[in-house]
Amino acid sequence: MLKKLTVLCVLAAFALPAVSVLAQASAPASAAQSAEAPPPAAIPMTPPAPTTAPVPATPPKRCDFAITLQSDDIFEHKKSLQVSSLNNKGKEQIDNEVIPKLANCTKVELIVVSGHTDLTGSHAQAQKLSEKNADAVVAYLGSKGLNAPMDTMGMGKTQQIKSCDDKLPKAKLAECLAPNRRIVVEGRGLAK
Repeated sequence: MLKKLTVLCVLAAFALPAVSVLAQASAPASAAQSAEAPPPAAIPMTPPAPTTAPVPATPPKRCDFAITLQSDDIFEHKKSLQVSSLNNKGKEQIDNEVIPKLANCTKVELIVVSGHTDLTGSHAQAQKLSEKNADAVVAYLGSKGLNAPMDTMGMGKTQQIKSCDDKLPKAKLAECLAPNRRIVVEGRGLAK
């Protein structure tokens, strides 16, 4: 009898965990769900706001210009090269070409006047003449009431725009080299 009782105890020991597992499996589904946390509420999705690239600031309008005046047309040259003055045609060209360009500016930031010569004569003479010619134009602009920063540059022979055969007769060579003898007036500023 003791033997039967031992066998029953051993069977009961194995049977109880199995009965417990079966009891859990057969429990109603609602009881299992009530023990769990409720599912999270759906969050409504709003579409992202459309992205627009920042509009770059419009740069201010400029009234920059460059005008070339032929030196032979606008200057009375003295043989000594000590005096270089604008003739009436030169003043008229500045009045008709440069001044109207400056009038288109609300603010003139800078005016640069550069004088250029041809290849004839010495470098020192060419440099001196180009500086005097540029100075004469700046002085005239100042006499017209222009109140802006102005700078002059004497370029001498350094920026030739036309080359000619140096074997030409003197008068023909001077005529051929005429485009090199010039004044360039450059203006920088903000447009109206």
